[in-house]
Amino acid sequence: MKHKFNRKQIKEVGKIILINLLLLGFFVELGSLGFYLVRHNQLFYTRQRPSSIEEMGLNLEGMRMEISIVERLHPYFGYAPKPGPDFRPGFKYNNYGFISPYNYPFVKTNENQFIVGVFGGSVASNYSIYEIQNGILEAKLREVPGLENKELIILSFATGGYKQPQQLLILNYLLSVGQVFDMVINIDGFNELALSSVNNEKKLELTMPSASHIQPLTNLANNSLSTQALESILKIKQAKPRINQVASNLKNCRMASCYTINNLAIQGLIKDYYQEVERFQRYQQIPDHDGGEGSVFLFYTQESVLPEEKALAKITDTWVRTSTVINHILSAKNIPYFHILQPNQYHVTNRVFSSEEKAIAFTDNTPYRQPIVAGYPLLLNRIADLEAAGVTIFNGVNIFDAAPEIMYIDNCCHYTPAGEHILSSYVAESIKNILNQRLNPPNLNLANEPLTD
Repeated sequence: MKHKFNRKQIKEVGKIILINLLLLGFFVELGSLGFYLVRHNQLFYTRQRPSSIEEMGLNLEGMRMEISIVERLHPYFGYAPKPGPDFRPGFKYNNYGFISPYNYPFVKTNENQFIVGVFGGSVASNYSIYEIQNGILEAKLREVPGLENKELIILSFATGGYKQPQQLLILNYLLSVGQVFDMVINIDGFNELALSSVNNEKKLELTMPSASHIQPLTNLANNSLSTQALESILKIKQAKPRINQVASNLKNCRMASCYTINNLAIQGLIKDYYQEVERFQRYQQIPDHDGGEGSVFLFYTQESVLPEEKALAKITDTWVRTSTVINHILSAKNIPYFHILQPNQYHVTNRVFSSEEKAIAFTDNTPYRQPIVAGYPLLLNRIADLEAAGVTIFNGVNIFDAAPEIMYIDNCCHYTPAGEHILSSYVAESIKNILNQRLNPPNLNLANEPLTD
């Protein structure tokens, strides 16, 4: 016997379904509010809505949505990003390929301007962006007699993957084309160890530019990419518009549940994107000892993979030598130089990681862990050598130890806005203290020269 529903029963069932959907929506929104409160320590509805994707704290390092191949081979720097727009308001990839509001060489428009050049890899690049946006160093330098009213111009010469001796070579090139500096900051350590170790595995000379960055470009130019690498390029290209769309949705969310759903979605997309980038790097063909018989590019290579101990010793020697040469060059021009050893999660300190941060910051199969674990103690042991050579170096490896917030945004080396703030504050305070110590009335002894009694 068929059971017939009358209109009244259908109406009642509809009400029940509607009530359940409303309750479900309410509890999803309530849970999302809790998720946002725990994650950001503020209420979703009272937050300051981000005006750009960059302000949402997403890890979009090296990701440019409008083009597939971000970097170009460079005759002096090894490689450099293609000039073009950047997703951060007020910034661009300038005529030299660096993220900056300005083209280079930058010429002072008034004598009150104080030019600070920043060198290094992506951490240094992010530092310069954060400094331009927040002015932490400028505020601290106002506490130095003679610099109270200076207008700081931060110029970034840092790019993801750069490692010594690229900082030294780029500095010399910029000096040769007339770029003026009043101060130079070099933030490094991670790339020197991690990326030079990748070079070693590929039998590429340790001082060559990062194999992970330059070999895809030379392989493209030589038409020697593997089928798997070409497939990865296609997947990377397809991922960008999806990430861009979800990021736009996330930025415009008016409800906490919308934020939670899109946040989880974009974190998954970003994770897949970087995994595909890593896969692409694994699929690259390794050039022969001459860079490939048909190649027009010359690589300095090694006959064999060096033992870890020997490779790290050579990397550390290069790190010390290049920073010392930079200091000699700048001291001769009376330009103060400050070298910062950056913090990294794989170097063990007293920092206690939450389970949430561990999931973000650590990966067991990363090729970067071992070079940092074994190499950072070697760098730390050579700080005394740098100081003896006259280099002012700040050991920043412990600066995150007491911070309760999440410091890292990925399993490589990059920092959250809270981490960027701590790094910028540390650098600014350290530089201010040194400059005040060098104060020698009636003139400032700003260069890295020995103090006299």
